[in-house]
Amino acid sequence: MKAVALSKDRNENVLAALRFGVGIFFLVFGEYKVFGTQFTLGGGFQSWISRFIAHGSYPFMVSVLRNFVLPHGTAIAFLVAYGEFAIGLALIFGVLTRTASVGGLLLMLAMLFSSDFPGADAAFWNYLGASLSHSVFAMCFLAFIFGDADRALAIWPRPSRKAARNI
Repeated sequence: MKAVALSKDRNENVLAALRFGVGIFFLVFGEYKVFGTQFTLGGGFQSWISRFIAHGSYPFMVSVLRNFVLPHGTAIAFLVAYGEFAIGLALIFGVLTRTASVGGLLLMLAMLFSSDFPGADAAFWNYLGASLSHSVFAMCFLAFIFGDADRALAIWPRPSRKAARNI
């Protein structure tokens, strides 16, 4: 019985450490975008979108990027910058972890389909290989959504689901 409890605590702590590490990545990704102007106001975001359209967007995303994202580029750039920054803070502090993880998952899926297309004639494993920079983070966000990643190592730890049901 005690071994199960120790294993559960260890798993919670490992998941929380992963949450903390992913949070640091996203804090850094968002920090330079929020506190600098090159990405948001200097055309950095639009430059990336143009590169995605030219070299690597899934065919169904090209019209979305060209007809919606680019015309609203500045607003979406701010949304991405502050979104990444907020995701990082939420994951590091263990606050609204599931909400931040849903946002992170949506961002990673948008990035995956916007930039990781290996080509129409590519073998299946090339799709997986091309998506590694986004799919690994997407899987982490899925783990945070369905696991109890916000319980351990959080500023405001919440009771377990079992304890919450008994209240």
